Amino acid sequence: MKNVLVKADNWLGGLQWLMFIFVNTVVVPITIGAAYGLSQEAVVSTMQFSFILGGLACLLQVFVGHRRPIMDGPSGLWWGVILALTSMSAAQGVPLAEVGGSIAVGVIIAGVLTILVGITGFGYYLEKLFNPSVMGTFMFLFGVSLCISFLKGMLGIPSGGGSEATIDVAVGILALIIALVVLILTIKGSKKIAQYSMLIGIVIGWPLFAVLLGSESQLGGEVSTSLELFIFPLGAPAWNIGIIITVVITGILNLSKQYGSIKGTDIMYEDDPSTSKDYRNSFAITGVFSIFSGILGLVPYSPFVSSIGFIQQTKIYERMPFIFGSVMFLIMGIIPQVGYFFTLLPLSIGSAVLFVSYVTLFGSAWDWFKKVSFNTTNVYRSAIPLFTGLVLMALPGSAFVTLPDYLQPLLSNGLLMGTILALLFENVMDWDKVGLEEQVTVNTKNI
Repeated sequence: MKNVLVKADNWLGGLQWLMFIFVNTVVVPITIGAAYGLSQEAVVSTMQFSFILGGLACLLQVFVGHRRPIMDGPSGLWWGVILALTSMSAAQGVPLAEVGGSIAVGVIIAGVLTILVGITGFGYYLEKLFNPSVMGTFMFLFGVSLCISFLKGMLGIPSGGGSEATIDVAVGILALIIALVVLILTIKGSKKIAQYSMLIGIVIGWPLFAVLLGSESQLGGEVSTSLELFIFPLGAPAWNIGIIITVVITGILNLSKQYGSIKGTDIMYEDDPSTSKDYRNSFAITGVFSIFSGILGLVPYSPFVSSIGFIQQTKIYERMPFIFGSVMFLIMGIIPQVGYFFTLLPLSIGSAVLFVSYVTLFGSAWDWFKKVSFNTTNVYRSAIPLFTGLVLMALPGSAFVTLPDYLQPLLSNGLLMGTILALLFENVMDWDKVGLEEQVTVNTKNI
């Protein structure tokens, strides 16, 4: 044990994991707090508990869950849907407290369902529905959904600001410069530099924002020296059925993403492949943390697919550095001053850094689509879900007010509707056989 603690590689690898977990977590509570107009004290609380629950989730998963060094953090799918629901519902005149309270109820229900999936082992069969065409559609719409929110944050446009919201030119210029810096470092920098490009962007952009544009913090007085607990900070439990259904569907879709993140690491651990028990335990842990997330106003947790790229890039395959990083992240959450400090991070700078990171989802979508055999006839299998989702994203929230209240949250969400359409299209017809005769005829004529 002593040798493990003094081994330099464990500490250095742990620091790299700490930075990776930190960068993928720190902006999330800030964006949610800004969307709901939370007090600085509430944002500090959600920041601290994001760190605490994130560290605990990582440790539980690596010891008794999937047993892999995979970051557990605020799910990008959940995050994107929550921000989209907030923006669209505000445009439809639904009070933020009702939106937040309904999201909390939906997250808790989804958490219970996830636990049941873990106990029954149903997750394996659910994953079979998500073929490459569905995953390509999902990844593309997922990237667009998040990047819309990030680009608004970069330009100083408040979430749910409506048609009267305008671009803050000074904030936008600085954010675009930081995004460009991160992009250049990622493309042109050495492997070491590229690995930390997001962190470098924050380190450069944060002080520049403070010097040129001032601080975004509105909290005065002394920092609390103890953890403050805010129960249902986004709003007391509410029963907007449309929002709850949308959130529960999001939880179900997230299960396939979780399955893929675990399955994707098997290639690196061929001597120790994941077992059905690992999947069941992992889903159960995710469900428990989803319930806590709903109560504490956090974006629910899930294993990060991007951990696969991080492991391949750093070559840190051992579990111990990951454990070190998770423990350090947990300790950061316990110290109130740390949570307060990171709430001062300007939303525009965090959004700029994440915008560069998440546009790479286009590559993920492209990789999935390359596995699909397209021809001039069966191209509809992906084209209709994809373009329908994009059009729904482009429509203003007010366009859906003529629909029944319980349908508005789901039908106005381009990401979910596009993914649901893709699931329906792919599982009611064998598209690989569609257009084959026509293709053969064309090829024969060419000969």
